[in-house]
Amino acid sequence: MNIINSSGVLALSTRLQRLAEQLRKDGALFYKSYGIEFEPKWFPVILTLSHRPLLSVIELATEIGYTHPSTISLLKELEKEKLIRSKKDKTDERKRLLELTQKGIELVATMQPIWKVIESALDEIASNNDNLLRAIDQAEEALVKQSFLQRAMALKIKE
Repeated sequence: MNIINSSGVLALSTRLQRLAEQLRKDGALFYKSYGIEFEPKWFPVILTLSHRPLLSVIELATEIGYTHPSTISLLKELEKEKLIRSKKDKTDERKRLLELTQKGIELVATMQPIWKVIESALDEIASNNDNLLRAIDQAEEALVKQSFLQRAMALKIKE
């Protein structure tokens, strides 16, 4: 066992990042096996806009749980790929509303059966004795009640 794995919860963030990177890398290769150039990091935006067709940048960032700057960065990539477009809100000129383009809609239709395969493969990975998704849900709920920072600061060694 390597040092990171043997460090337990101290290395939790590192291990989650490592897991995410492996899934993203394999996901990109799987999309390529179908001849589709699709970055897994685009998935939350594309999926969300396929279910909620017209969202503001802030609504989208909230929905996917990303920071505003991270969301903006993804949106720029997706606009460059012509998968999404933005238009001004008629009631508030400052607000941009996002939607899938026709190319984005067609991509989602192409991806639906591929996502079913991915879902099955991920289900095999996540459905272990401790149920990975349930554990993630519980960890996220605990963080909503009190953040990691709040917990660590409460335990901080007095200087």
